[in-house]
Amino acid sequence: MSAYRHIKIPTTGEKITVENGKLKVPDQAIVGYVEGDGIGPDITKACLRIWDAAVEKAYGGTRKIHWCETYLGEKAAGLYDGNYCPDETLKVLQDLVVSIKGPLTTPVGGGFRSLNVALRQDLDLYACVRPVRHYAGVPSPLKNPGKVDVVLFRENTEDVYAGIEYKTGTPENEKIAKFLREEMKAKFFEGAGIGIKPISEFGSKRLVRKAIQYAIDNGRESVTLVHKGNIQKFTEGAFRNWGYEVAREEFGSVTITEEQLYAEYKGKQPEGKIVIKDRIADIMFQMMLLRPDEFDVLATTNLNGDYLSDAIAAEVGGMGIAPGANIADHVAVFEATHGTAPKYANLNKVNPGSLLFSGVMMLEYMGWNEAADLITLVYPEVIADGIVTYDFARQIDGAKEVGTSQFADALIERINGGVDLEAKRKALQAQLIKERKQREIRRLLQPMEEMIDSGRVPQTVADLMTRSLITVTDSETVESAMHVMTDNDVSSVVVEPNADGVWGIVTRRDIVAKIVHAGKNPATTRVQDVCTRPVASVPAELSIREAAARISDSDYSRMTVEQSGKIIGIVTETDIFNAVDKFGWAQE
Repeated sequence: MSAYRHIKIPTTGEKITVENGKLKVPDQAIVGYVEGDGIGPDITKACLRIWDAAVEKAYGGTRKIHWCETYLGEKAAGLYDGNYCPDETLKVLQDLVVSIKGPLTTPVGGGFRSLNVALRQDLDLYACVRPVRHYAGVPSPLKNPGKVDVVLFRENTEDVYAGIEYKTGTPENEKIAKFLREEMKAKFFEGAGIGIKPISEFGSKRLVRKAIQYAIDNGRESVTLVHKGNIQKFTEGAFRNWGYEVAREEFGSVTITEEQLYAEYKGKQPEGKIVIKDRIADIMFQMMLLRPDEFDVLATTNLNGDYLSDAIAAEVGGMGIAPGANIADHVAVFEATHGTAPKYANLNKVNPGSLLFSGVMMLEYMGWNEAADLITLVYPEVIADGIVTYDFARQIDGAKEVGTSQFADALIERINGGVDLEAKRKALQAQLIKERKQREIRRLLQPMEEMIDSGRVPQTVADLMTRSLITVTDSETVESAMHVMTDNDVSSVVVEPNADGVWGIVTRRDIVAKIVHAGKNPATTRVQDVCTRPVASVPAELSIREAAARISDSDYSRMTVEQSGKIIGIVTETDIFNAVDKFGWAQE
């Protein structure tokens, strides 16, 4: 007997479970679904048929999804006495681990949370995952939409979406404003609405961790941290820094920074390494129009990700075919990313693409990649035949407009008609390798131009520093240190720690002042007698502007760069000068 009021768990399948931190998916898997509101029933019924056909074809009946209907939105309200988000639905979605839902409406009236926001918060679905790629034949405003193929990981729980706001004129607003002005010396206009933007180390790191793991699992080239850290240092900038920390501390054996790619590897990406990049949010919007193939996986804060995911979706056909998912550590709810479009409800008219490809994501998440690939590979063939729903028909000359269910029929016919899956996979892989090689050749031939053209702007001293330290010891002669400088064409060398563990530095200026001017013999004078200790050191995440301030306020022209208690490089006033010369210096 069911433990639930209205939800009936299928008795013919097995639940997906989590064992040792990994998803365990049985061949007869129970998966939850929510029809959704408005056009939800139309697209859900069509997609259920397509997904079932792909699973049947891919596995010859040895695997099957046993669907469990759960209820949210208007259908739930009718069953649960007006409750749009019943507790038992949340419990079942958590219990089943994997589910998919159509679009949901939020009831009109005060006191109602968005159902999508409620799901994310109540199930802690902290990662909004949005793959965006172009399918051949789909109308696009870009000249080369085929270059767009990214997966965006958007933090789901923090930033301005935390909902910490205070309306102007309220006692709460006045209290906060008074505190900010009097205690924190903040300046802003009277009568301003106030919002608070929390971004935490915990929330940032778990999001970036998931993005990097996805890149590893799916053979992606890079992960780019998208932020506005040039303006908001302690929220957006912290997100960037914490992202690099995760990469370095948890994935150090398989990741390199973009700076390392150019400085150490001369633009040639090492086998098995993922490049960690970062881009300012506004630059990222430009890059996704101008050079979208430079980017693979994007990890973003909440608001930036909201804008960016919709903008990129518009490049490849619009929200009508944009898939998405909200994922916790393991629990995942896949979803259509568009609205309910009530005026088209029950008309068998709309494009099921968004929900369809969300289901493809779901199949991939379950590890059923053969079924997922069947859908993605036959979809362009149906589009090429001119069989499309009304939204595409008006943009494609000679297209045959069909309804939602008829479009599903055409896809299923193609799936069942026989697809050489292995041959198509090999062709896609060969194309991917070719494109990666072309990018690598560009980096090798013109590294500086490639860095600038791909939107890379150095933000911290770690982006500018010389990473390969040239060192000498206390006991070496100054003459020996001079030879090291000459051989390496540098104006200073770092002196390794003395007995007290303190680093030092010796420069050409030191030698001129303390050897030549003092009349000492460099062949008999030891480095320890002329070096400067302790060395001026700055953290790797220090901004370039702050580094410039430290250099200008001191007698130092260079500083060592420290990370996790270790000296990892050296940065000079010349490095800062060159960065401004090469990348420009915009006041924002």
